[in-house]
Amino acid sequence: MKQAKKAPKAKKKSDRPLTPRLQYAALPWRVTEEHGVEILLATSRDTKRWVIPKGWPMKGRKPHIVAAIEAQQEAGLHGKVEKSKLGEFEYEKRMKGGGFVDCRVEVYALRVEAQRKKWPEKGQRVTYWFPYAVAAEQVDEPDLRDLMLAFGKSAKR
Repeated sequence: MKQAKKAPKAKKKSDRPLTPRLQYAALPWRVTEEHGVEILLATSRDTKRWVIPKGWPMKGRKPHIVAAIEAQQEAGLHGKVEKSKLGEFEYEKRMKGGGFVDCRVEVYALRVEAQRKKWPEKGQRVTYWFPYAVAAEQVDEPDLRDLMLAFGKSAKR
């Protein structure tokens, strides 16, 4: 008599891989007379939280270039991206199937020179320039918040 196969168990947080998946992000910034250092945030597509543009590694592309590409696709931004990492943070990414993936995000400063009128994800996101301290209050990740505050205080004006 054959035994019925047991259905696979749903993955719990403890079943996730120990090593977080890597992403690259841009910290888009500019300086204005009114507010000094400002940071652009965009809403995430699913949860509508305020986030910085980020994405998965791209084969053959350096991390800072990936960060700049994500800023263009998610917010229409163009400018000068730093080659060296500004910092990093971790967060839980909600996947389409309802599960979560732990991610470590390397952040690269992007001094914004222009924002296009049209870009690939414009209809899926809202973008807004915040004074850096206000931007830091909008994000959920404590390490990203700290990174924004430290950057805003030290950015070249």
